[in-house]
Formats: sequence, C-alpha cells, structure tokens
Amino acid sequence: MATQHTAPAAGNPFGVRESDALEVVVFDGGLGDRYVLDAEDRYRTAFPGARVTHTAVPDIETLLRPRFDGGTPPDLVDNTGPGSLPTAALAAAGELTDLRPLLAAPSYDDPAKTVGETLIPGVAAKGRFGGEEMWALNYAYTAFGIWYSQQLLDKYGWSYPRTWDEMLDLCAEAKKAGIAGWTYPGAYPYYLQWTLYPFIAKIGGTDVLKSIENLEPDAWRHPAVRQAFEAYHELTVRGHVLQGSPQFDHVQAQAAWTRGEALFIPNGTWVEKETGDTTPPGFRMTVAPPTGLDASDALPFGTVWAQVGEAYVIPRDARNRGGAMELLRLMLSRGSARDFALHSSSLTTVRGAVEGMDLPSGLASADAMLAAAGSHIVAPRTDWYQTLNREVIAGIIGEMMADRIKPAEAIEQIQRAADATANDPAVKKYRHP
Repeated sequence: MATQHTAPAAGNPFGVRESDALEVVVFDGGLGDRYVLDAEDRYRTAFPGARVTHTAVPDIETLLRPRFDGGTPPDLVDNTGPGSLPTAALAAAGELTDLRPLLAAPSYDDPAKTVGETLIPGVAAKGRFGGEEMWALNYAYTAFGIWYSQQLLDKYGWSYPRTWDEMLDLCAEAKKAGIAGWTYPGAYPYYLQWTLYPFIAKIGGTDVLKSIENLEPDAWRHPAVRQAFEAYHELTVRGHVLQGSPQFDHVQAQAAWTRGEALFIPNGTWVEKETGDTTPPGFRMTVAPPTGLDASDALPFGTVWAQVGEAYVIPRDARNRGGAMELLRLMLSRGSARDFALHSSSLTTVRGAVEGMDLPSGLASADAMLAAAGSHIVAPRTDWYQTLNREVIAGIIGEMMADRIKPAEAIEQIQRAADATANDPAVKKYRHP
C-alpha cells in the first residue's frame, strides 16, 4: 500500500513526506548510475529524514519479477537492459503508475515551465502503450549507428562508405590490411537491428517498418527487407566479419573493435563510456548513419535510428510513488542532464542540455549526426513486442549472420513468428494509425 503524502507545495509538487523511505533499482549497464546517485544526494538534501536505498543490477527481471508478483516492488525502477521486464506487458496488466502528473509538474529549474515542456519531442509518445497514459519516462536520447575510429580510417586514407558497394569495397581493402570489416556481439544479436532496421527504411521507406510493427501479413517479405538481409549476409559470406563475432558478447566485440581488429561495429551512444578502459588515445571514436544500398534508396543517406530510452517506471504498488516522481523531477533538471552527458557519454531527453558543452569525440559526432539527420529519424517500436523482437527476431538474424541459415529462410522464420504473435489472443496488439 502506498504511503500517505503531505499537501503539495511549490517546491514539493508531489507532497513527499520527509520521513518516507525511497527505494531505487537501476540497470547496471553502459550508462552507469552516477547520475542517479547524484540526484539521490540532492533528494536527501531536500528530504533529510528520508532513507534512500539504491541497487544497481544487470538483470532487472530476475530480481524484480518476484517482487512485482508479490506486491512489494521498489519505488522507482530503471527497467532497461537485456533482462528488463516487458514494459508494454506491465502497463497492460495495470502494474505501473501513470506518469502524466510528472509531466504537468513545475520543472526544477524554471517553475514557470512544466517538466513536459523541458523535454524533447517523443518522450510522452514512447511511454504510451495504446492510450493517453504515460507509463514510462525515458531518460536517455540514444543515437544508433555504425561506429568506427576516425584515426584508423585516416591512417589508410579511407572514407566512410555511403553505398553498399562502397562498404564491400572498403571491407575488401581492410581485409588486405589484416583488418576485418565488421564485428558485433553475436550473443546479443539485437545490436544488429539498430543498423539493419534503418537500412530497411532507407531502401523501402518508413512504411515498410510501420507494416512490420503493425504485424501485417507478408510485411517481412517486402523486397526492401530481402535486399537488406542479403546485403548484411554478404558481409559474412565474403569473410568481412571478424572471426568469433557470432559468439562474442558486447564486451568482447567492443574490445576487439577498439584494438583495431575490425573497422565497424553497430552500437548506441553509450559505447563510448562502455569502452573507456580499452579505447586507446587518439582513437577519435565516431558514429555515422547506416550505409545505404544505392541511388534508388527511398530515404537519404543521413537517415538514422534515434530514440528515447532508459525507461524509468514507478510500480503501481510502490510505497512512495510521490518520492519516485520527485526523484525523476530532480533527474530532469538541466544540471543533472549535463552531468549525465558528461559522465555517461550519452544525450538526455532534456531539451538543449548539452548546448555549449565540450563533448567527447563519440558524443560530439552523434550530436552532429542527429543534427544532420533533421526529420529523417526512425524509431522502430520494438518495445511493443519485446520477446518477439529481442529474442525471436534478433536470434534469427544472428543465425543468418553466422551463416547457419540463408536470408530467404530467415525472412520466412521471422514472418511465421510475427504471424504467430499477431494471431495470439493473449498478446495485446498495438498499431500505428
């Protein structure tokens, strides 16, 4: 049962009582948790009688599923990572708190503006699942792309490829120099989706992705999907993928990449922080949009996948829901957002937070890539059917990239899996309008 709260006040919009304990569980991943710990210190200053408990774990579901089921969840959860709970399913089961009051609350820096007015577009939409309620507050703004060392390309006089023929030619040149074209964490093949899906959109347009997300019949059989799958599979067939990649986890793949064993790796903006211990001086980490197919592409080269992520949720049965919202309000202040960018090498959903900052190489290139993309940004709703996308579809793509199945068979397996989800009455369905 939730605790009672004091009457809301200007500096305490959620009526948090100073004596109420607050329990926070965050994902222990590439972004780290320093930004949360710093916000918790500010929370303790505001509510000196509060006992704040902080836990960082790599597998959210293993720790918290029993607690959700037992009605004793923590107050705030960073429901992120490969072991996250399916947010859409939690929302459908009524296990989460509607966060619209947080958006309507006065922002920490400027009480004349609401929290919602300080955020970039798309935050509320990503937190919705078929209704007006916002069940998740996504804190990070992540850009996905193909990452490389500008130092390594400069050493050989190479340029980043804009078409697939250019990609294959560059990989062939790298092979002569004893460098693989690509590596990826085959243990987590969903990393490949972050560049493969915008590649599909470039070739065939955004409606191809929408039909896939809507679970429409034959959506995966679209020619753009076939062309994209055949192109990626060709990397393997031509020997342009670093040996061992199908078995690598993300740490192994990234370490091999920063050692210069491969030119490219598909990844998100957190990779700069995550590889801090293995990246040599002068590496000049850089991210670029996924390479296109050819001049017939429906969307321009600069099209990228970028989306809000790092989903924070407040369980319905949390004992201190007001305290959890207040901590999120603190985290969404400009100071916290700038600290997050500095220490996590990632952007946040706070509008304009990094303006004027001296950003590290990778984050600066991501910021420039997003600026160049303009409106050509895709954000596939893989969170609608998390098990289907993260486990089934990603697994099939991984089998294709390991050359255990061919592109045509991969497409058929994925279409059958999508059809099974579409026809399963136990799965709540979502659709683009």
